[in-house]
Amino acid sequence: MALDQETFQLLKDSVQRFVRERLVPAENHLEEHDEVPADIVADMKELGLFGISIPEEYGGIGLSMAQECEVAYELGQTALAFRSVAGTNIGIGSQGILMDGTSEQKAEYLPRIASGELIISFALTEPDAGSDAASLKTKAVADGSDYLISGTKRFITNAPRAGAFTLMARTGGAGAGGISAFIVPAGLPGLTLGKPDKKMGQKGTRTCDVNLDSVRVPAANIIGGEAGKGFKTAMKVLDRGRLHISALACGMAQRILQESVAYAQQRKQFGQRIGDFQLVQAMLADSQAELLAGWALVQGTARRYDAKPSGVSDPEVSMQASCTKLFTTEMVGRVADRGVQIHGGSGYINEFPVERFYRDVRLLRLYEGTTQIQQLVVGKHLMKAA
Repeated sequence: MALDQETFQLLKDSVQRFVRERLVPAENHLEEHDEVPADIVADMKELGLFGISIPEEYGGIGLSMAQECEVAYELGQTALAFRSVAGTNIGIGSQGILMDGTSEQKAEYLPRIASGELIISFALTEPDAGSDAASLKTKAVADGSDYLISGTKRFITNAPRAGAFTLMARTGGAGAGGISAFIVPAGLPGLTLGKPDKKMGQKGTRTCDVNLDSVRVPAANIIGGEAGKGFKTAMKVLDRGRLHISALACGMAQRILQESVAYAQQRKQFGQRIGDFQLVQAMLADSQAELLAGWALVQGTARRYDAKPSGVSDPEVSMQASCTKLFTTEMVGRVADRGVQIHGGSGYINEFPVERFYRDVRLLRLYEGTTQIQQLVVGKHLMKAA
């Protein structure tokens, strides 16, 4: 699955213009009002951004992983909340259906997800199950041709906007093998949302709890039609999501570096530009080197992902995806810290973009697998391979 290079370049050019002309000028509105304007969401739908990872046969654009990372790199060069509106449709919300869903499930949901008509969220995390996803407690109890689902999901991205959830619940015994993935429409009786989370950064993103009290869901809504496969589906989805997040991190590192260079060019101290001081140049150079290293890692791993058979889990690719997310999300944290340092006191003031981005990028080291989970994935893979 990939777009021909000429068409892809036209799409990429359009995304670059959209970021530069529409999104960057709206960053102050986003910060002040904590919302992505409706007209921008409509423009994102028109541009096809909700369906970049979904095949053309279902109404999407059908980008390869490497192409998706290039688009994510561009979207990463502005406030991350803009990309977040479409993020679950592009990644963790839709990909389980695409990878493991039945033909009927794909036909019913993917076209609406690709167009942005349906916002779909990914509901895995719980109050007592985050990194230890296999210990989730949400239960799905069989009742005739349905399941009754009860439990609480926490920090669910786009839940207030969602029309449906890719939701993990326990249909069997303890451990990963007892988990199933369901498609749960948001309007079902017994499903309610908690109050919006107040977060450190990423103004304009929407997360909250999802509460389920005996929500009746047809057994036909189990992704793939077979119970007990949900954990494997979730893990496959995360490989792609981690590469997408890594590309975002690189794009944001590029934006922060641009802001830092621009400030170092115009800010004067001791009668000269601060960018002429070697210690400031050293911080800029470290950020540039780490950005280039991270982006090369993203591109190489994305090509490796594209080279494996579609829908097949490859432990080596999973390990490399974890390495990529580990390095790039930690990298952008360091770039953001240097950006604040280069700005001096101004870097601590909200009206300067680097202050906001410093808070925004902190989340990248937490969701879709913390840095420490990535370390475990890599370490276990190396020990097993030995």
